Amino acid sequence: MREFMNITGALADETRVRTLLALRQGELCVCQITELFGFAPSTVSKHLSLLFQAGLVESRKDGRWIYYKLPGKSAAVEVREALDWVEKSLGNSSQVLEDSKKLKKILKQDPTALCKRQTQK
Repeated sequence: MREFMNITGALADETRVRTLLALRQGELCVCQITELFGFAPSTVSKHLSLLFQAGLVESRKDGRWIYYKLPGKSAAVEVREALDWVEKSLGNSSQVLEDSKKLKKILKQDPTALCKRQTQK
């Protein structure tokens, strides 16, 4: 029951759902996700923490940077089904398509420079 409640709680926020859909394009650095939504890094980190606790994302640290991605096939059935539901329900919504276009531009930028610029704000 606890796992289910963590998943549904994590999915109860538009930014977290948009983050999951953005991660369909592959692993993203926190700085790239921050740039996509224009929120403070601490806000993005809180959203990512809730997604991580629910098992909806995996993370890895590389130096100063933390990268997130969708879980693989070894994820719990509940997690895979929740991600499938999100994809089927919202995968082609106008907001998600807009996010995808913006993310493509962000991915062309050097992540190191992007992260550096955000810490100087």
